[in-house]
Amino acid sequence: MNKSSRRSFLKALAGSGVAALASTPLVHALAAPGGDAKTSDEFFLLLHALGGWDVTLSLDPRWDEVGLIDPATTANTNTLGIRLWENDTKKLSDGGYSFQPIRPKDTPFVFGPAIGSLADLDLVSRLCVVNGLATNTVSHPDGQTYAVTGRHLNGGRPNQSSIDVCCANEFGTEQLLPVVSVEYPSYLLGSELSSKARPLRISKVGTMALSLSRATAFDTQAERNNVNAVLTEEAAELAEISNDPSALQSLATQYSALDRVLSDTRLQNVFSEKALVDGHKEFNFPALRHQYKAATNAAFAIEAFANNMARCVSFAFNGFDTHANNYAYQAATQQETFDILAALIRKLDTLPHPTRTGAKLSQHTHILVTSDFCRTPAINIARGRDHHPNGSALVISPKFKGKKVFGSTDVPQLLPRPIKAGTFMDGERAVAPPDLLATFVSAFGVNPQKYFREGEVIKELLAT
Repeated sequence: MNKSSRRSFLKALAGSGVAALASTPLVHALAAPGGDAKTSDEFFLLLHALGGWDVTLSLDPRWDEVGLIDPATTANTNTLGIRLWENDTKKLSDGGYSFQPIRPKDTPFVFGPAIGSLADLDLVSRLCVVNGLATNTVSHPDGQTYAVTGRHLNGGRPNQSSIDVCCANEFGTEQLLPVVSVEYPSYLLGSELSSKARPLRISKVGTMALSLSRATAFDTQAERNNVNAVLTEEAAELAEISNDPSALQSLATQYSALDRVLSDTRLQNVFSEKALVDGHKEFNFPALRHQYKAATNAAFAIEAFANNMARCVSFAFNGFDTHANNYAYQAATQQETFDILAALIRKLDTLPHPTRTGAKLSQHTHILVTSDFCRTPAINIARGRDHHPNGSALVISPKFKGKKVFGSTDVPQLLPRPIKAGTFMDGERAVAPPDLLATFVSAFGVNPQKYFREGEVIKELLAT
């Protein structure tokens, strides 16, 4: 194809469907740094427990005889494998036993038995727990969106960007992958945000490995590189003389990125599920029953950060919507969740920061864990727990105080308790997701009003 033909081909593409193609998340995610790129040494891990977790078993425990079943019963409780369950402490009316809360030494925490390894003394000093979150909804889509954007759905649609996208827009536009989102409720909204912060949303990390692999039966890598170079040059030249250069500039960006993406074997390994499982024995994959996929995502986050390929990774933990037989699965699912978090933190402790000499990854990795809402304090007639407009969240970050509990629920765990006067400008009220999100971004010197219409910074949570 001669130069004239190449230009005609590119013009035709730019005038047809390429403008749409060039605006896709994958193209933006693989974009080379531009003039608005921002530099950062911080990494962000945003996690969400899909379905609404039962915080009575972990972050905000209750062990009284409360429920629609009277007397209360533990007959539906599968405690097999729950390491911190104590069956000899509090006798219930049916003759069974409730769990005993765990109180780590020299901390303000009270944990339920599903907290797992996260309650170990070498980790517990880093935890910042927010209880009594006023989620103000019992709808899954609304709860998920409110938890990560700080705004309720408007006509079924989100109307504010999610926290992972905000962090990527602020600190990740220079990264090869600003934000990778695996089953996380990620949204980019607003013309003031860079298109490069658009989340690369995938169902599992292995799908990217397949997309990046290329057969060599008909051409070589060198031949592909030559084609990419020619097309990059042509697209850039056409953009310079075009009245609307955006589509052609995006094409040039895509072609220039393909070379380094497809030739970098590290990137394919980072997205390879087999390589992740084989390389991260700390997650004890053979023993996982509920969170195997989440552990794979955690391994991916470690590799993406260690190789300085992604600024933000967001993914979901599944299995928390237990309307029936709550205790048959909920405790085990939560224990695996918190065990994965513990293993991830310990791994980050051992890895050097990719750009900061002498620093460890854990010193510059910031973790936020949220959920839709929580489960009711009362057990229903199906021996499950239903949706409840209350919640808990967890922050693990050097920017936040460790050994910190903020917020609480009332005695029967029906409603969040108002926070004392002086914390919020609008008087005594319960802490809500917008406050947590505003506080999170403010910890990095970002004005939260840039991203969140609501929410106040809770200075009490921030490390000095």
